[in-house]
Amino acid sequence: MEKEKSTEKQKPLNDYLRYSGFGIQMMVTIGLAAWGGVKLDGYFGLKVPVFLIVLTLSAIGGSLFIFIRQVTGKQS
Repeated sequence: MEKEKSTEKQKPLNDYLRYSGFGIQMMVTIGLAAWGGVKLDGYFGLKVPVFLIVLTLSAIGGSLFIFIRQVTGKQS
């Protein structure tokens, strides 16, 4: 009986830690994509930030795709 209470308390904590960790990973991924986009735009001398936009949106899309797969439980 006591073991069940312990498991019930740990499950919300485990979910919280897993999703907050994923949020940090998502921020780092998007930040690196944006930084890389700025560097590439500067290297090629583009007036319109094409690489910044493309890489940032790709990072957001990829991160959301992975997050949705984790939440729905479809691991492959």
